[in-house]
Amino acid sequence: QVQLVESGGGLVQAGGSLRLSCAASGRTFSRYCMGWFRQAPEKEREFVAAIDWSGVMTYYADSVKGRFTISRDNAKNTVYLQMNSLKPEDTAVYYCAADPSLSRTLQYQSDYWGQGTQVTVSS
Repeated sequence: QVQLVESGGGLVQAGGSLRLSCAASGRTFSRYCMGWFRQAPEKEREFVAAIDWSGVMTYYADSVKGRFTISRDNAKNTVYLQMNSLKPEDTAVYYCAADPSLSRTLQYQSDYWGQGTQVTVSS
């Protein structure tokens, strides 16, 4: 069982930055691939970024490539999402997810999900 708690969301002006954190419980964090997803009002949940268990392989949605960076610290059981050059269209609830399989993570099939943190970008 893995519990995920996101933090770091908030209100920021367009062009600003935020860093989201996702703290995971359990001693097997390093065995899980981690993903960040987001869901805006009245829209489907969409993939943002993912990272493999080692932190070597990362994947990004085209809409955030070059602006967002996913990273992890296995010693701290935490995955991060650094978000720069934020745009109003980045406004959403951001969720982290964990699964042993990278393919399942990329297909929105992660076993574990956090409760989400709100990110609002004003124009």
